[in-house]
Amino acid sequence: MNRRPSLPGAAELFRLTAAAPVPEAAPEAVDPPVQRRGSGRTKHTTKITVYVSDEELMALEQARLSLRGSHGLGVDRGRVVREAIAIVLDDLETHGDASLLVRRLRDQ
Repeated sequence: MNRRPSLPGAAELFRLTAAAPVPEAAPEAVDPPVQRRGSGRTKHTTKITVYVSDEELMALEQARLSLRGSHGLGVDRGRVVREAIAIVLDDLETHGDASLLVRRLRDQ
């Protein structure tokens, strides 16, 4: 006889329960570029290792806690990093030489 209670998994605890209303946009003559998105909560088949300083890891963890506490978003550090990568790559694609990534890498 199993005496352990059956508990819900993370997927059940953090699932979306209601769809947020999407405001309709005014029609435009030119379609805006499609924004890249982080891959979210999916099974990832490729892995990289990135070394960060203690300060960078602490800042990442603080950002994760802020997203959870102030914004109600329970995400892991990997999700934050994947979204940040998508944002930086979009900026690079859109702005090229004037992108934040190019400017910051040149300043080093």
